[in-house]
Amino acid sequence: MTVCAQLPYKPFEYTENGKVVGFDIAMLDLAAKRLGVTVQVIDTPFETIKTGAELNAGRCDVGAGGMTITDERKKYIDFSDPYFEATQTLLAGPKVKATTLDQIKAAKLRIGSLASTTGEEYLTGHGFDPKSYDLADALLNGLRTGDVDVIIMDSPVVAGWLKDPKNSGFHVVADLRTGERYGFAFRKGHSGPLVRAVNAAIGQARADGSYARTYERWIGPYRGAR
Repeated sequence: MTVCAQLPYKPFEYTENGKVVGFDIAMLDLAAKRLGVTVQVIDTPFETIKTGAELNAGRCDVGAGGMTITDERKKYIDFSDPYFEATQTLLAGPKVKATTLDQIKAAKLRIGSLASTTGEEYLTGHGFDPKSYDLADALLNGLRTGDVDVIIMDSPVVAGWLKDPKNSGFHVVADLRTGERYGFAFRKGHSGPLVRAVNAAIGQARADGSYARTYERWIGPYRGAR
């Protein structure tokens, strides 16, 4: 089962000791076992995953990447059942005193986002013109170098960054409850059996406790259904 994902996007998919691992990969491994196959990850730009270009070209069977299910994306790809509830987090350096988006705007702080993501869409929808970065690591480096003052990113990714001593000077400005849910992507109208297998694996994982164990392994303490 070939999986298109943009690397790295820790803790969902990233390379460790020469192997691609993470929460998304662990969840897809459960589906692969049901099918008697293994997972092979292809590093792919997120933009071409969410538009269905890679799936339509037959380059991969599944698209992954902490991808929020949206009506716009459903026009081009089919989604699995939701497997993760997500929030967005604003992360800033020590000199930033703002605690809300309004205060960030009033202070004319420079804000960065990951290209083609719902976090970026959230900012533009609230009147911001964020500086866009193609990779998560580049976004973080933009904050480290002072290229931007604040960045927006999925909360689990920020939580992972803050575990790194190199980022000890950063702090969370705010968590934004955006009501997002992640799903795996498939070629629209052509992947019924595979979608059903992935959905069955997600459902079984929730029922037998393996979802909670996987969540705690890659994300952190599990506090209920997601």
